[in-house]
Amino acid sequence: MGNEDVIDSTGGTFIAGELPVGLHYRARDHYVVGREKIREFARAVQDHHPVHWSEGAGIDYGYDGLIAPPTFFSVPGFLAQAEMFESVMTGYDLSQIMQTDQVIRYHRPIRPGDALSFEVHLHSVRHAFGGDLMSFETAVTDQDGALVLVSRTDVVGRRGAGPDLGELGAGVLMHGFRPGADRATPVPRAGSAARTAGRPLVLAGAEPPAGPCARDFDTVRVGDELPTRTARFTIGDLVNYAGVSGDPNPIHWSAEVADRVDLEAPVAHGMLTIGSAAGFVTSWLGDPGALREYAVRLTSPVFVTREGAEIEFGGRVKATDPSARTATIALTARHQGRRVFGRATAVVQLR
Repeated sequence: MGNEDVIDSTGGTFIAGELPVGLHYRARDHYVVGREKIREFARAVQDHHPVHWSEGAGIDYGYDGLIAPPTFFSVPGFLAQAEMFESVMTGYDLSQIMQTDQVIRYHRPIRPGDALSFEVHLHSVRHAFGGDLMSFETAVTDQDGALVLVSRTDVVGRRGAGPDLGELGAGVLMHGFRPGADRATPVPRAGSAARTAGRPLVLAGAEPPAGPCARDFDTVRVGDELPTRTARFTIGDLVNYAGVSGDPNPIHWSAEVADRVDLEAPVAHGMLTIGSAAGFVTSWLGDPGALREYAVRLTSPVFVTREGAEIEFGGRVKATDPSARTATIALTARHQGRRVFGRATAVVQLR
């Protein structure tokens, strides 16, 4: 197959130090986006922009109908990565994988009816933080093969480390959460995997101009502050996001399980915090479809007690590009006086 070595996707097992850098994994099936799923996700990340809720508002903003919030892709994206770990990169406990960075390059908004396909590329691996720091690049394409977005996700994974979550959470874990768990239906076939000689994901994609509802470039100045917003999360919000996103890890909503793994309280999903911050940016921008690039490094967990938790989001215009009519926003997120984000930026298209 030229510069590709096919990897048996049904029996490939890799150990730390021998991870398949260059692996491309194509998810076994596409994901069809539903209108109500978009609304559920918008509710879960507390994004109240009307284009995520109303078809009429979407049309007013220049779309065919409503569009998904910026981090909606993480729902099927989580399924694709979990599928790859279960069928190819076996040996990692998904409950022990921690996300550290997320970078997304947008080419167009996700819409109801889209049939999204996922190709995950293991870009690099290095030993850090007592585990394997893995960088994945995921290309998301639609039913016509056109690029929708490219995402890079960095995670730390540990093989055989830490407590067995299956034992700790035996009474709270949903059925089918772990590979080999009881399933009422047959396990679908695995996707396809191949190792490539360092080939990056490069797909053609077009970026539409900013719509009429995006902020005007001439009104934006370097140093401008975005109005702060405080988001409040409860355990119920974490339970809801777990269900909507498909990530039922009980450390995110069970105080008992969190305590047994030495956490002070359940921890909010990283993508919940990232998704809420994206809504903060797009509410200022005016048009969520004008978000071009979004990058976040997570530095501190958000612990959610029975009293709930608050995150204060802020931002400042860091730079502008007159030729491209874009602005770069530096974002902040704070919880109990601690920085939740390290370096976080959003590149937005202005009209």
